[in-house]
Amino acid sequence: MRIGVPKEIKAQEYRVGLHPPAVAVLTQQGHQVFVEAGAGLGSGYSDDEYQIVGAHVITSVTELYLQAELIVKVKEPQPEEVARLRRGQILFCYLHLAPNRALTDALIASGANCIAYETITDDQGRLPLLKPMSEIAGRLATQAGAHCLEKAQGGSGVLLGSVAGLDPGHVLIFGGGVVGSNAADVALGMGAKVTLIEPFATRRASLRTQFANVRFTVQGSENLDMPSLLADVDMVIGAALVPGAAAPKLLSAEDLQYLAPGSVLVDVAVDQGGCFATTRPTTHLAPTYIEAEIVHYCVANIPSAVARTASQALSQSTLEYVLLIANNWPGSIASHSGLAVGLSVAAGNLTCSAVAGAQQREFTSWKLIFH
Repeated sequence: MRIGVPKEIKAQEYRVGLHPPAVAVLTQQGHQVFVEAGAGLGSGYSDDEYQIVGAHVITSVTELYLQAELIVKVKEPQPEEVARLRRGQILFCYLHLAPNRALTDALIASGANCIAYETITDDQGRLPLLKPMSEIAGRLATQAGAHCLEKAQGGSGVLLGSVAGLDPGHVLIFGGGVVGSNAADVALGMGAKVTLIEPFATRRASLRTQFANVRFTVQGSENLDMPSLLADVDMVIGAALVPGAAAPKLLSAEDLQYLAPGSVLVDVAVDQGGCFATTRPTTHLAPTYIEAEIVHYCVANIPSAVARTASQALSQSTLEYVLLIANNWPGSIASHSGLAVGLSVAAGNLTCSAVAGAQQREFTSWKLIFH
């Protein structure tokens, strides 16, 4: 199969869809890989490194899209990228369609087959292509939030880690999955106090075992005394996820009044619409805004801050599925149920039930398209 890796064009997106070691595997198996010139520079990979492993480096992105049967990238396509897609072409990347009806409509109109990293599942029902970026985003969320607490950034001037004779800062985390547990790990490592809200009892038990620390508390989501809880924290991290669907709203605009001025909200779920009512997407160059005296950090591609590590982790995870698609399309959809649930748009149809539910529209089973 002819596989294209374009340069990412979303603001401050430095990751690349496939790093050279992954490309080497694909070319060794007889696939042609076309890489746009400069696509890997943000992650520290030169064009020469791609050429050495057998890739064709192309200066024209238009030519790349014309040549490729399968496009592998990181972030959801921007309007000019959607315009390059053609009927029957395969797009493989993060899509985050639930809060974005306009992009959903555009991909349907393109006739392309669009597979979302974030909804593919493994044999245990886990999300293997979301996990590596969730690990990074969770760890960076606490790190970024700690920086935002600094007075020069508009924060309250609170240090998360304790110093002699003083109480540590307090971090509240909604969601105990991959993002939330990694955020908690970093916060505890910084010396902070952590309260984590997790609705599932089995996961709460697992988290108590994982974090046997006097500064760590995990509790359910029922009957929360939100005013008291928010009044006692310095940072809130939104890490709740409903796979493929819009993120649940955990804090209303009115809830912000209970936080101390200069407190920080970090919304890791901004790609899925955000956990907080006051969330709006930001970028790495302008990562924060202040609303109701609260600092909001809502960067929509947090892992891009560590693009080298993130591209390596992503490529290692996606390669198995790129091979599935390239070696046996469309048969791999029928033979691999985990890949099939990642198919969001196919041949002019919406095929993801979670996106359909979030947008209150009909969807078509992939089985009616790929017999």
